[in-house]
Amino acid sequence: MADTYQEIASSLYRGDASKVAELVREAIDKNLDVSEILSDGLMKGMDKVGQDFKTNVIYVPEVLAAARAMQTGMNLLRPFLVKGEVKGRGKYVIGTVAGDVHDIGKNLVKMLLEGAEFEVIDLGVDVAVEDFVNAVSEHSPKILGLSALLTTTQKSMLATIEGLEESGLRQSVKIMVGGAPITASYAEEIGADGFAPDASAAVDVAGNLVKWR
Repeated sequence: MADTYQEIASSLYRGDASKVAELVREAIDKNLDVSEILSDGLMKGMDKVGQDFKTNVIYVPEVLAAARAMQTGMNLLRPFLVKGEVKGRGKYVIGTVAGDVHDIGKNLVKMLLEGAEFEVIDLGVDVAVEDFVNAVSEHSPKILGLSALLTTTQKSMLATIEGLEESGLRQSVKIMVGGAPITASYAEEIGADGFAPDASAAVDVAGNLVKWR
């Protein structure tokens, strides 16, 4: 079994989605423990991707390929996840704030979070304050992630936090912020709970916020 899980992890790291799918199907057919397929196979591979991305061993194209392979494996495991055989890390709502249409960083964070077992609800780009508030109300996520690439749009992060406060939802969700112009001091200034300087760090910050790492 250990060899099977290691092969899944290695194939995912290489971004070989078809091989990941083949191996996960075989593991399921052999009635291997679904939680182990996820943790010792898919998650182990994605963890190495995150670590090597952080240290510049691999770069965005490799991460995207690995994330797609992760999704291929997750799609096969999803029926078992729905049955409750494996519990995820919770919901994470993410979006680029109002006035900003950049999404490469946001999409990378989304993929890495999904690889870390979060259920990610992606609101897209240029998301209005009201839409963030409605999403928090509807989905009750553990974390709300706000992204901005422009200095002119980072003020929308504060507006979103104020909108959540006005709606009485602020205390129900942790808020993470990130993007090129965002700093830890700015995150603290606007009352965010966490700041991530890059996509790989976002997974660690999210894990700390929900106390699973």
